[in-house]
Amino acid sequence: MQPEVAQTLAIQALGWIAAEDEIFPVFLTATGAGIAELRNRAADPEFLAAVLDFLLQDDRWVVAFCDAEGHPYTAPQAARAALPGGAVTNWT
Repeated sequence: MQPEVAQTLAIQALGWIAAEDEIFPVFLTATGAGIAELRNRAADPEFLAAVLDFLLQDDRWVVAFCDAEGHPYTAPQAARAALPGGAVTNWT
């Protein structure tokens, strides 16, 4: 997945998280971010990587997001891999 596509998917994930009344407060607490910071950092690839890291913590969230946005269930992980810090480490 190209980084630009990954960023778009992550922005969609941020919007989905923000619309979820039970998940959004958990996200704010986990990130320590306020509403203004979310707006200011919504285009920052490192912040978007953190959004996907959060989403990927719970398979139910991944399924709900993908169902809502019409993405395959593998899309958030593929997007995360395309953003900063997402490369798989090869230990051999």
